[in-house]
Amino acid sequence: MTDLFTRKKRSEIMSRIGGKDTAPELRVRRLLHALGFRFRLHRTDLPGKPDIVLPRHNKVILVHGCFWHSHEGCPRAALPATNTEFWRTKIEKNVTRDKRVCSELCDLDWSVLIVWQCELKTINVLRARVLNFLSPMCGNRLSPG
Repeated sequence: MTDLFTRKKRSEIMSRIGGKDTAPELRVRRLLHALGFRFRLHRTDLPGKPDIVLPRHNKVILVHGCFWHSHEGCPRAALPATNTEFWRTKIEKNVTRDKRVCSELCDLDWSVLIVWQCELKTINVLRARVLNFLSPMCGNRLSPG
């Protein structure tokens, strides 16, 4: 497979991708807000500065890009054809950090939901997944807020 971009062009494209307020993250935030949930963003006092924090529920939502966090089995997670070793190393470090952060959050009694970029295609599926994550274990009526 031939790469569509030169090394310089790919570097330019990748450098413009930010870590906060990404389109996938904004989509999840809009959904949560529409469902009546209130949340905090990127709390620096929690491991990994989670994307979305719901303190009342003691839950966090991490919105992962399929490429950057190596979503297993997803076509978006394919490594570029050029500079492959660089990207493999970089993404392996991301995955290792993700595992550590999830573990640290769980040790602090936070529940973690990872939402993958490719899962945002179908909003009804995402809505059901988020509501299931945020609903109490005892089966009581969900009360947003």
